[in-house]
Amino acid sequence: MLRAENLAKRFGGVRAVQDVSFEVAAGTVHSIIGPNGAGKTTLLNLLSGIEQPDLGQIFFDARALAGKPPHLFAAAGIGRTFQNLQIFFNMSAAENVMAGGWLHQACGLAAAMLRPPRLARAEQRVREEARGLLELVGLGRWADAPTEAMPYGALKRLEIARALAARPRLLLLDEPAAGLNPSETREIDELIRSIAERGITVVLVEHNMKLVMEVSQRVLVLHEGRKLAEGDPREVSEHPAVVEAYLGTEHA
Repeated sequence: MLRAENLAKRFGGVRAVQDVSFEVAAGTVHSIIGPNGAGKTTLLNLLSGIEQPDLGQIFFDARALAGKPPHLFAAAGIGRTFQNLQIFFNMSAAENVMAGGWLHQACGLAAAMLRPPRLARAEQRVREEARGLLELVGLGRWADAPTEAMPYGALKRLEIARALAARPRLLLLDEPAAGLNPSETREIDELIRSIAERGITVVLVEHNMKLVMEVSQRVLVLHEGRKLAEGDPREVSEHPAVVEAYLGTEHA
């Protein structure tokens, strides 16, 4: 479904991503791990069009996307969440999710100004879909609540619901369990499994190794911007270079 070829991104003198190539098979959960500063979020930014690669190509269903703006990545079927919450705090939970749902509605500026009946029908459809997605992520009771009143763990799931509202075929999750307690992390674990069961391919960036090892079919390890290892969870967890990158080497 997704193929990255020789991706590179530099910020000044910092090589955030260097010559990274990998593939993501449809219907899988593919995790990206690595120590802090390894380039994980930069790689997700490249895969969603937020950053443009200095070198390399990105293919989604054989369609070349590198160099295109983020809205074309979204229209192609790639959704994402963010490491730092990107929530509209002046809107309710349902309205936040509805923001993602408008991607597939043929209603432009003129319709918004004139408000024809078809716009009202579209808004009702988007609202119903948003409430259904809030139920899916376990936030049905928060639908009409102001987001500023919601706990942090709920906001993490709200962002996932908004990404799902755009009907992605590939969902990029940037540290969905960061800052969560064990109970909330289990909810994220169950939610990722549920999303995968719906036929949505997931690329997960996460520091919680227990979560990664439980939900992933494939794991890519980055270190200092480069691909260090790739394989199934057990292969990666036992790879000597991965152990060294995370734990360091023993010195006399």
